[in-house]
Amino acid sequence: MRTAVVLLFLLALAAVPGSLFPQRSLTPSAVSRYFRENPELAPVLDTLWVFDVFSSPWFSAVYLLLFISLIGCLVPRCIEHLRASRADPPAVPRHLHRLPVHAAQEVSMPAEAVAEQLESDLRAARFRVVRRNTETDVEISAERGRVKETGNLVFHLSLLALLVSLASGKMWGYEGSILVTEGDGFCNSFQRYDRYVAGPLVDQSSLTPLCFDLQDFRATYELNGTPASFTADIGVQDRPGAPTRQTTIGVNDPFRSEGDRLYVTGHGFTPLFTVTLADGTIFEQLAAPFLPRDSTTFASEGVVKLPDLGDGSGDGVALEGFFAPTGLVQGGVLTSVDARPLNPQVAVIGYRGYLGLDAGDPQSVFSLDQTLIDQGRLGRIGEANLSVGQTATFEDGTVVRFDGFREFASLQVSHDPGQVAVLISAITMLLGLLVALLVPRERVFARITGPQLAGSGGGRLTTVSLAGLARGGSGDVQERLDAVLANLPAYEPAKPRAADDRNAVSTP
Repeated sequence: MRTAVVLLFLLALAAVPGSLFPQRSLTPSAVSRYFRENPELAPVLDTLWVFDVFSSPWFSAVYLLLFISLIGCLVPRCIEHLRASRADPPAVPRHLHRLPVHAAQEVSMPAEAVAEQLESDLRAARFRVVRRNTETDVEISAERGRVKETGNLVFHLSLLALLVSLASGKMWGYEGSILVTEGDGFCNSFQRYDRYVAGPLVDQSSLTPLCFDLQDFRATYELNGTPASFTADIGVQDRPGAPTRQTTIGVNDPFRSEGDRLYVTGHGFTPLFTVTLADGTIFEQLAAPFLPRDSTTFASEGVVKLPDLGDGSGDGVALEGFFAPTGLVQGGVLTSVDARPLNPQVAVIGYRGYLGLDAGDPQSVFSLDQTLIDQGRLGRIGEANLSVGQTATFEDGTVVRFDGFREFASLQVSHDPGQVAVLISAITMLLGLLVALLVPRERVFARITGPQLAGSGGGRLTTVSLAGLARGGSGDVQERLDAVLANLPAYEPAKPRAADDRNAVSTP
């Protein structure tokens, strides 16, 4: 167990870099930014798996060693506990007065009657009792609280099961996020997600065949503009060809199906535009989600890209925009003053030229490539602030109309095959810990000798010697002995006590 504790500490220590440095599995953009800001240090850290801590060989080695150590510790303890649970309480020690808590009393009862009384009282207190007769004495061994060790083992076995469940969830689980605008949908495919993380044993064919349609999204706000709730009406197909089921999900109320969970994690706005080129070509209902940059007013930024104008020039048109749900123009600058769409407005800057979408380099759908603008390959053709229904004509004759907006929801699909096992393991860990902490383990020993001469009085008395131990609990053994002797006739509280602390805790 000492080795397991050391390895558990090392595991916690090994996880520290994962909280200090960005991780590729969580924020790949932050890792890229770290490489740009630290071009010399980042490659060195990367060779040490600092940006992939939880999948690194050294973290996995500590994790596996902890498994092996726990198994090597628990298996012998379980076997020993099983044997001990079938065994009788230990024999009465030869010298009871040497135990930390002891008492002795002479009573006017036959030895067998005293033994019957003591055995009855101890069984009533839920002790396991064994009585042994010798040539001169009657000995009683009593024990209770063995379930304390059971709770201890349940706690550690549940901890092991919890670690196994978490590992299986990481190996066979996946998680994907996507922005879906009202009226659109998606199917459970890695190619459709904006970002996903999958375990090493997950492939495309193992994904659950789920499809969702976002039919309506509703956001409610408090009087001060603070978001109160996000809910989404969706249509679900849990298998190909199945009928569509209607349901409503919220932030803390996901849709669940066969281990998959669909969450609403956020929302935003998708402005709609109609673009008319100088030659009369019309592109209607152009839409792209704008990402909120302010969680208070939901002021959002984004880009609408039209790469192919169909005129053979190879040029494209892009609208770089700022969307304000409740817009207010101050000094010619559009700002948002409320998250609710009370007065939606958009500020757009038009560009025409080469968008770089066919270059093969990764490019964000929410922004333009600034290098193309700096090189003059993508030139500005105009700018305007628009309310719903307003139009603006740019320098090249392109006409842009702001048609309104639709809301989008940030959805997350999570699949964790070990979640039920994790829950059960956590509950049993708690129960085992409570039993291990709250149940006292006590042992009581009694030696009954008599009858014998009672000195000058001429009566025949029986001597009762008691001793007790408590381990890992709060049982007051001295009170236990006094209560047992109190039921015997002619009892007077014994004056002699242990030389050391009467509440001392020891083991036989």
